[in-house]
Amino acid sequence: MTRPTDILSFFIAGINYKKTDASMRSDFAINDEQYAAILNAAPLFGVNELFVLSTCNRTEIYGIAENAFSLIDLLCSQTKGSKKLFAEMTYVKNGNDAIEHLFNVGAGLDSQILGDYEIVGQIKQAVKFSKGYGRISAFTERLVNCVLQSSKVIKNQTALSGGTVSVSFAAIQYIKEKFESVTDKKILLIGTGKIGRNTCKNLIDYLGTKNITLINRSEEKSFLLAVEMGLTNASFENLREEIKQADIIIVATNANEPIIRKADLNGCGKKMLIDLSIPNNIELAANELPQITLVDVDELSKINDATLQKREAEVPKVKEIIAMHILEFLEWHQMRKHVPLLKAVKTKLNEIHSSDLFVRSNTITSPVNSEEKIQLVINGMATKMRTHNKQGCYYIEAINDFISSDIN
Repeated sequence: MTRPTDILSFFIAGINYKKTDASMRSDFAINDEQYAAILNAAPLFGVNELFVLSTCNRTEIYGIAENAFSLIDLLCSQTKGSKKLFAEMTYVKNGNDAIEHLFNVGAGLDSQILGDYEIVGQIKQAVKFSKGYGRISAFTERLVNCVLQSSKVIKNQTALSGGTVSVSFAAIQYIKEKFESVTDKKILLIGTGKIGRNTCKNLIDYLGTKNITLINRSEEKSFLLAVEMGLTNASFENLREEIKQADIIIVATNANEPIIRKADLNGCGKKMLIDLSIPNNIELAANELPQITLVDVDELSKINDATLQKREAEVPKVKEIIAMHILEFLEWHQMRKHVPLLKAVKTKLNEIHSSDLFVRSNTITSPVNSEEKIQLVINGMATKMRTHNKQGCYYIEAINDFISSDIN
């Protein structure tokens, strides 16, 4: 059996919105190709178990290692940003602190918009990707499952994710603040993935407009969404022309570099641009143009309303739920340490039961009953080990319990 993981060897190193802006986080955002390279290179850095969480709010690497430096070296071996810069801005946690951090992230307590539930899907995807490369073992899988269970209870039993608050919805609120009406405004939405789709629906539902043109690199995807929502779509090849005609441009793509640059907006008139992407998919220099207003996810996340205040009131209840699930995980981990001993005792009980002396004195005991009795003794031993620490005494107790059960 694999030796149980020492909790103190579980580390997390990361950067997030609290100390870095969207531009800096862009340099450490990880795409699928970079993630695959990290997972393949992991053993060279002394790391065999890990996953990377890269979202618009954060880039974090979680793993089993001798220290956090090996995780940082591994991550930064594939990022645009330097290891030196990452180290200056990073936070590092290990053991119980790292475990609690992951629970907080999974609950949405550490999100840029409190209670953002999209993080759950992002954690699932990150772990699934890593598992496909054989970088997830029992410890991490159980930990993540407990985090997801905790998040589900929080979702169902609290209002932490109640109401409509997300980066895509914050974009709608921002537009409403700047325009009395958008019915005469031509909106261009670039990117029709999950965030783009949510943004599209919010534009229709909350701004009451269908003066929206959709563009996606895969035109079939934007075409199908346009048909579903009763909108128009254009091909990616016509992007520059559509930019010129639009009053409001929302970018929700996942490119590795800007798809709209300052030069594309020169002489195009007054426009509002909203970049929902990390890394930035609109060149920041575009904001230097006098007729251009550009906002990114950091700016949108500052929007505060009554919904967020209600969410903040739920935090104490959320922390109680998290504490309960952390305890459950730690109990599992503690019991996992005892599995080798439990197996050894079970083997010894089977040997005792099969011995000639024991068989002659217990001829009426059936094999099925004996198997059940052995398991009952092991279950009782496990229960005692969960609440007491008498070490070797359990071995003697288990043998006495088994022999007594047959005598009685």
